[in-house]
Amino acid sequence: MSKEFTAPDPVELVRKQLEALDRGDLDGVMSSVAEDGVLDGRVDRIEGRAAIRVFLEDWFRAYEELGFELEAVSHLGGGVVFAVVIQDGRLVGSDGHVRQREGWVYLYVGGSIARLTTSDVDQARAAAEHLAQERG
Repeated sequence: MSKEFTAPDPVELVRKQLEALDRGDLDGVMSSVAEDGVLDGRVDRIEGRAAIRVFLEDWFRAYEELGFELEAVSHLGGGVVFAVVIQDGRLVGSDGHVRQREGWVYLYVGGSIARLTTSDVDQARAAAEHLAQERG
């Protein structure tokens, strides 16, 4: 009897990663990131799992409270996942809350996150659709 390999469901991987982010579980967040993964955010481009982890540690330290909510997520094909993520937090030493709604485009290769790009929701949706067409 042959054993057939089935890749993990990219949508489920995104859900698990966002749950880990919401818990502040950086080990859980990083467990699905490729060693040479790239985080391409609105301000910074971070390359490599170790550098991404340092960035996230600094990000979490800046907040007294920080939560993540997955509003929508869909696999567009070719390992491309589009997600709408809401981040809500309170910076250290502040009484006000920061709420941000973004589009996140994941590229999965071999069951790991090779790239995560964050931007405006509409820009991210268009970029995800274009990338899925290229890879499809």
